[in-house]
Amino acid sequence: MNAPFLPILPIVDPLLADNQILTPIPQLNTETELSPIKRSKIWELKEANRCPIVGTCLSKDELIRFARRFHFEASITDVFLLHVEAVNCVATRNPASEAIQKYLDSKYQTALTRFESAKTDAAVFDLWKKCFVQGEIAGALWAALTHKRISDDTRGKIYADMHMHSHHMGANQAADTRRLAQLEKEYAELETAMELQKQHHSRIEAKLRLRFQEALAESEHLRHNQKEIVALKARLSAIESGKTMTEMGQRLMKLSMENERLKSVAHQADNLDQLLQDAHNQIAALIDECKVLTTERDALERFLLSDNSCKDSCNHPNTHDTSQLKDCCVVCVGGRIAQLPQYRMLAEQMGIRLTHHDGGQQHALSRLPEMINSADAVICPTDCVSHAAYYQLKRLCKRHGKPCLLFKGKGVASFASALIRLSLGQVSLNADTRELLAEGISK
Repeated sequence: MNAPFLPILPIVDPLLADNQILTPIPQLNTETELSPIKRSKIWELKEANRCPIVGTCLSKDELIRFARRFHFEASITDVFLLHVEAVNCVATRNPASEAIQKYLDSKYQTALTRFESAKTDAAVFDLWKKCFVQGEIAGALWAALTHKRISDDTRGKIYADMHMHSHHMGANQAADTRRLAQLEKEYAELETAMELQKQHHSRIEAKLRLRFQEALAESEHLRHNQKEIVALKARLSAIESGKTMTEMGQRLMKLSMENERLKSVAHQADNLDQLLQDAHNQIAALIDECKVLTTERDALERFLLSDNSCKDSCNHPNTHDTSQLKDCCVVCVGGRIAQLPQYRMLAEQMGIRLTHHDGGQQHALSRLPEMINSADAVICPTDCVSHAAYYQLKRLCKRHGKPCLLFKGKGVASFASALIRLSLGQVSLNADTRELLAEGISK
């Protein structure tokens, strides 16, 4: 309640001069002045703000867990209806909305702490814009819309940003689909070009072999001429006639020139031999690269097809059984940071709880023992991890008896193939993977 209005009247102090008066300080309502401004609750927000919060700040799995916990009427398989029911549910204060409020406060505590530094409505909007540009949307959205200093106008601006962001995401997804089709076309063209290049290298190799044989013949001829030169030098010392000396000198000059020519030919032969070796190395590298790309492509296709055909697994005995890793915790040491979201998506599709350590780039190596000790298995792309992290995780896996799969490849396909191999018990350390994983699940 607001303090009652009290008129301010001048008070005459007899100790002051006749024309001096004191103005009393108005009495303030202590309860009103000390009452702090609190953050808004989700049920206090408008529907236009509740909808993006439920859709952005809660993942699909989290929404399903709340639906099961509070017995939503919508089907678990219909995510849209679950979303609509959740938005309607948080419109009022009830056990479900209070639970969601508490969960989001805990989940985005870091963002809430960061937004506490914003003391004005403009500061809240500026901080939101900064997070939005950096892609830190979910936590910033929750912290901004429930901030105690935000105005309805600023909430409307944030809603507009989220609305346009959803359109851009749809457009980007369509662009990604077109890019995938373009990449598949380019891949087929590269395969054709590589086959043509291989044939071209074969023809070059045949020509180089022929020139190499000719160079060997020239080299043999050079050695024969060198023997003749030695004999001529012996005869030259015994010749006394000036005419004979001149003739022999002319002949020696011709032979010397021929000798230089043959040396040049021999040098060219050595260069041709080096070119031939370089061509062999290039062909071998192209073949190896083709095998790696084919293996990764097949592994990724098998993984994607295995999810789409899980209902017909009885009719398809070759479908990969990844149930051995379901609900297990797998720590990935190394890999590309930019592809971490794809790693997590693949792991979630297999029911795996994936934790990640970047191999010493930003994360301290001192965290490895705790992460590996709490995990059921370890995977590591050996061509994208530091030496220190590589040797440390090998020691830790041997010490704690953790199954560890070391593989080459930085791409998402290599990561998917590694998860499948791990589920089949193919590891680099501690071959009794299935038994150890069973023990980890039972714990």
